Amino acid sequence: MGPPADKNLETKEVDLRSMSSSSHGQAPQVYKVAVPPRQNLFKEFQATIKETFFADDPLRPFKDQTKSRKLVLGIEAIFPILKWGRSYNLKKFRGDLISGLTIASLCIPQDIAYAKLANLDPQYGLYSSFVPPLIYAVMGSSRDIAIGPVAVVSLLLGTLLSHEIDPKENAAEYRRLAFTATFFAGITQATLGVLRLGFLIDFLSHAAIVGFMGGAAITISLQQLKGFLGIKTQHFTKKTDIISVLHSVFNTAHHGWNWQTIVIGASFLGFLLVAKYIGKKNNRLFWVPAIAPLISVILSTFFVFITRADKQGVEIVRKIEKGINPSSVKDLYLTGENLAKGFKIGIVAGMIALTEATAIGRTFASIKDYQLDGNKEMVALGAMNVVGSMTSCYVATGSFSRSAVNFMAGCQTAVSNIVMSVVVFLTLEFMTRLFKYTPNAILSAIIISAVINLIDLEAAILIWKIDKFDFVACMGAFFGVVFVSVEIGLLIAVSISFAKILLQVTRPRTAILGKIPRTTVYRNIQQYPEASKVPGVLIVRVDSAIYFSNSNYVKERTLRWLMDEEEKVKGEYRTKIQFLIVEMSPVTDIDTSGIQAFEELHRSLEKRGVELVLANPGTAVIDKLYASNFANTIGEDKIFLTVAEAVAYCSPKVVVDP
Repeated sequence: MGPPADKNLETKEVDLRSMSSSSHGQAPQVYKVAVPPRQNLFKEFQATIKETFFADDPLRPFKDQTKSRKLVLGIEAIFPILKWGRSYNLKKFRGDLISGLTIASLCIPQDIAYAKLANLDPQYGLYSSFVPPLIYAVMGSSRDIAIGPVAVVSLLLGTLLSHEIDPKENAAEYRRLAFTATFFAGITQATLGVLRLGFLIDFLSHAAIVGFMGGAAITISLQQLKGFLGIKTQHFTKKTDIISVLHSVFNTAHHGWNWQTIVIGASFLGFLLVAKYIGKKNNRLFWVPAIAPLISVILSTFFVFITRADKQGVEIVRKIEKGINPSSVKDLYLTGENLAKGFKIGIVAGMIALTEATAIGRTFASIKDYQLDGNKEMVALGAMNVVGSMTSCYVATGSFSRSAVNFMAGCQTAVSNIVMSVVVFLTLEFMTRLFKYTPNAILSAIIISAVINLIDLEAAILIWKIDKFDFVACMGAFFGVVFVSVEIGLLIAVSISFAKILLQVTRPRTAILGKIPRTTVYRNIQQYPEASKVPGVLIVRVDSAIYFSNSNYVKERTLRWLMDEEEKVKGEYRTKIQFLIVEMSPVTDIDTSGIQAFEELHRSLEKRGVELVLANPGTAVIDKLYASNFANTIGEDKIFLTVAEAVAYCSPKVVVDP
């Protein structure tokens, strides 16, 4: 070894000796890792349950209240409108009235169009924007969410239901299954809220949702080519993948397209996109894209009526049933094989609807800086879908486009949903006949313009920059939806999300630590290349709780770090590794498998002549180390509060090889 290397090693050793020396000056006070007092098993279990399911402490307002007051608070918790309704005034109503009228002008044409995605008659889309918003306004806690059918859930529901029952041949049974699925979607959502299991929807990662939504937007747009080009239903594929749809489109190019339909669809799609661009460029003109769909419907309907384009092959809506929602309680499948089908479809649709509504609610609550109780939201969404299933509605949830318009229009409370619902009621009672000549092409154009925003390229690029595995999840969900089907894309999204969790749990990060110059701080040498290793001492940090799923990996990875360092020591003639320090600050917990892994590691190190030293184990960890007697096995004097103290213990004992 050359002189510079010797000098460097000598400097490090002098630094270590000065740190560890207690013979010159006053020795620094060394604190031992405290062992927490033994906890009562029942209280410990109670605390764990409370932290898992009641982390937000929902019962805090009830503390020190009289019984009558607790009753009032309990009723207000179920029906928040009773709480904020007391301070409601005319000023707030003006904001809600404008917002409600604005989102109503957007929702009416969208509802008619989205019902087509779900393979239902147009009135069912309007029904779903009448009853559910009223229920949500009474029970929901978000001020900004606008309730109604949405494109992704409509497509998902239509796809899953059509696999079970043909909507053309058995329309009545198909509707019954749709109501049954909506019922179980509501039950699923309400159950998650009541049992406070809302954290389950967080298992579907943001990256997977971005990919799924983008793929669904492509699929929805492709499905609209049927109405946009005027292709007859019997000539168009029932599959949703891009290859089948494009093959179906090009096969009908010579005989199935209708040029009048294309002109109507293309003209108004251009109008809708320009309106959307104007609204995006100038926030004060938010109302332009909001009323553009209704203007498009009015103008296109009038054009078809005066030119009688329907006689030239332009497909029109023809009929929307007049009147408000009829009861569908007797239509629910509560026995037989269709019960299981409705249950399965309802769970999937309910979870996706819940994910979308939760994301929207959190977004706008964050912007306006108010708290949103996720579990109460789930109960409200579940209740509205259960009631909706009994009043001829299909799955409704929060719509991002309508909620954004609602927010921009200055909504104050959920009364904007009530205003929208009243407008939909008036439409169902008095104006359904006006939609008779509405061309299907305009509905397709409305859907295409609405779902374009679901393709979030900026989010995908950001995901690529931040986490490549997340990007794989995003693209997996996207390509699964586009090239196979919506349900396969959803399955891929969920599978990759779980795979990521499993990978992070079973393969936690570990790092070798070094000393930052002129400090007593030890950090990852990859992050801080200037950090120097301690001669004769290997310092390893485990960045995860140690459980049965990763304990063996942690042990083997630590031994591999040791072998790698020993090989480097031999090659560079440095001091042999005699101590292994495990920095345990990030280790939040350890189970019996983890303890066993440490025992095996300790035995392996003893055979190599290496001592095991622990630094800063947390409360749960130190408690279990003593309970298992492992602390006594390695020696209580080898458990330190900091890495610096552990190094100070080891450095005087390091024997330098001759």
